[in-house]
Amino acid sequence: MSPIHALSARSLAVFAMLAFAAPALAQQYGGEVDPEIRIQQLEERLRTLTGQNEELQYRNRRLEDQVRQLQSGAGVQPAAPGNAAPPPAAAAQQPSVYGQPPQAPIVQDQPVAPPATGRRRGDAFDPSQNPNAPGVPRALGGGQLPVPAEQSGVAGAPLDLSNNSGGRYPDAGAPPQPAPSAAAGGGLTTLPPSASPRDEFDLGIGYMQRRDYALAEETMRNFASKYPNDALTPDSQYWLGESFFQRQMYRDAAEAFLAVTSKYDKSAKAPDALLRLGQSLSALKEKEAACAALGEIGRKYPKASAGVKKAVDTEQKKLKC
Repeated sequence: MSPIHALSARSLAVFAMLAFAAPALAQQYGGEVDPEIRIQQLEERLRTLTGQNEELQYRNRRLEDQVRQLQSGAGVQPAAPGNAAPPPAAAAQQPSVYGQPPQAPIVQDQPVAPPATGRRRGDAFDPSQNPNAPGVPRALGGGQLPVPAEQSGVAGAPLDLSNNSGGRYPDAGAPPQPAPSAAAGGGLTTLPPSASPRDEFDLGIGYMQRRDYALAEETMRNFASKYPNDALTPDSQYWLGESFFQRQMYRDAAEAFLAVTSKYDKSAKAPDALLRLGQSLSALKEKEAACAALGEIGRKYPKASAGVKKAVDTEQKKLKC
């Protein structure tokens, strides 16, 4: 645990107040629709589709490996006449895929060739054939808007990635969500499908979707350490804080969210992080520091989403800032 973890709640509150002492209290916010609302919602929807995409990509790579193994075995010499030809080692050890029977031995005079009928396996996923199918990788901002669901917590809180219907995280005073059992885990693996920063980040988002907050914490912390200059590092720092927040580890959450607002104050997640910082300080009974953080949002981020502004107003009324 970092040395900052040892700070008392009072020390953390004073640090937060020093960061936000200059601005006045929050102003009244207009209800105009901000163009950033749609972008943020689209980004959240993109992340919910990532878990579905990983499974399909993994199966596609397995199929490609099978094809390459079959092609590499085409040069095996046939057995002498009258003698049974032993199966090639590559073919004998080749595992079956999706319930298919083992492949027959391959000999030189009968090389394996792609079927001439043009028929394709039904379980092979080709994104180029249907670019609008679920699970196809999309550019940032692609996909459909999540459908709003009944809110069980603070209005305007960040989208709950554990629910694809677009539900929201509970407020700071709500009990933590129970973690699912190991048997109830989805198709996500403990390793990303590749070594790219995008895949490692999406793995952490997958853990957040499953409410496996301990693994999400480890994944996001490692991401920020491994890729300090990556464009996704501010988001990984935010989700690190969210993994603490959902377990009611409010001091650790406040430290993580404060890092977003101080080191990555121009990032898209900065307004959400500042809101979560205020909620974390409120849960730590640091009312004055919480009000200072909430009041900073209106001054520093006048174009914050309407949902964030509404949540700020709700928190300020609850705290009587």
